[in-house]
Amino acid sequence: MPYMPITESMFLLAENREQPMHAGGLQLFIPREGQSATDLATEIFETFHSCPEIRPLFRKRPASPASLVGTLAWSFDDDIDVDYHVRRAALPRPGRIRELLRYVSLNHSALLDRNRPMWELHIIEGLDDGRVAVYTKIHHSLLDGVSALRLLENSLSPDPDDRSGTAWWDPALMRRRRNPRAPKSVSALERITGTAGQTLGAVGQVVGAPAAAAKIAWTAITDDDFAAPFVPAPKTILDVPIGSARRFAAQQWPRDRFDAIGNSLGITLNDVVVATCAGALRAYLIDQDALPDRPLIAALPVSMHGDSGREGNAVTAIMANLATDQPDPERRLDAVVASTRKAKQVIRGLPTLQALMFGAATFAPLALAPVPGFVRTTPPQFNLLISNVPGPSQPMYWNGARLDGCYPVSIAMHGQAMNITLTTTGDQVNFGIIGARKELPSLQRILTHLDSALEDLEKVAGVGG
Repeated sequence: MPYMPITESMFLLAENREQPMHAGGLQLFIPREGQSATDLATEIFETFHSCPEIRPLFRKRPASPASLVGTLAWSFDDDIDVDYHVRRAALPRPGRIRELLRYVSLNHSALLDRNRPMWELHIIEGLDDGRVAVYTKIHHSLLDGVSALRLLENSLSPDPDDRSGTAWWDPALMRRRRNPRAPKSVSALERITGTAGQTLGAVGQVVGAPAAAAKIAWTAITDDDFAAPFVPAPKTILDVPIGSARRFAAQQWPRDRFDAIGNSLGITLNDVVVATCAGALRAYLIDQDALPDRPLIAALPVSMHGDSGREGNAVTAIMANLATDQPDPERRLDAVVASTRKAKQVIRGLPTLQALMFGAATFAPLALAPVPGFVRTTPPQFNLLISNVPGPSQPMYWNGARLDGCYPVSIAMHGQAMNITLTTTGDQVNFGIIGARKELPSLQRILTHLDSALEDLEKVAGVGG
């Protein structure tokens, strides 16, 4: 049984009935010419069911007994009940997006079974626009968002005539990686000294961690733009204990609107995204008569995977001042950009292991959230997570069916009642907002506020209609 590193076990340790720790995704496919939605749903279902092999990631589950050693080690099932994991469903009439989001909301509220590999895939038909939806959920201890999106992208093709589509867990997909360069051969001595060098480097980074922490603390003291970790954020309606019920809201916008703002002002796509979220959150909290005097702080996860193709979890985080106390969109944008730039500068100055340690320390208080009274009595370190996961930059297809939408379905938790995650696919920016249903009324209104905030930024940049 392979051991379970803390970057994986922490998601199992933090999980309870009110706080499921699985993430997911909602994809929408347009059937190829001459194909009906029912035919496409049948093709996906039968192709996935008939896949002869299942790669180890999808056979992985906590070791038995799950209640005793299930957060310490992994085991692998040889026999997978595909009928349990792959499900087919039809939406009730009239089959609007509203019914689809309701389906996702209800299913995302339910825990995954730790006695089985922790994933499900739902093939959903019945949409009145003729598309077919695929909703997946997989435990965060197995994959982070970047790895999950890479897995999806690897199963698709940019060629609409390609008919080699297969199940996402087919081991054959491992051979489709974009950098198929074979590693150079090395001698036994090189392997030993290379491993020793990596070990010594890791030890050196751990030893240097206190100095890095001191540097971060000094930056926090001397630079007002830096949203320092471990400095309490304001208490809001986002930072409360939550129930298990979820509400999911999703919408996409043309990427060129975000790019036009960024190009005009000389800022990044992510800066525009975060500023858009800041404006929407300010408006939503005003709706609820719950806007604090101090600005909200967001944690922005940063992938450390690079181009390695590694699966699993490798994430750190930066803090961003959302300037929600600032009514002027231009000044709010300036504050957001200054904050994210300084935070990136600090993280880039850290070696990889120290950056990962920094991220683990940032998220560590969330593991204490289920402790009775912790969320109510402890100031939040940040108010919510905002994640931007880059996806494929060109149109993608599965057996000729075009991917028309790709919406992340992330995690809400005690003290983090809302999570905003987005992914860019082709020429679209796809937002997925998950929230605690009872604690955040009318969550879907944030979609309207996102649209208004984007329009405000277009006016600041002098672009758009």
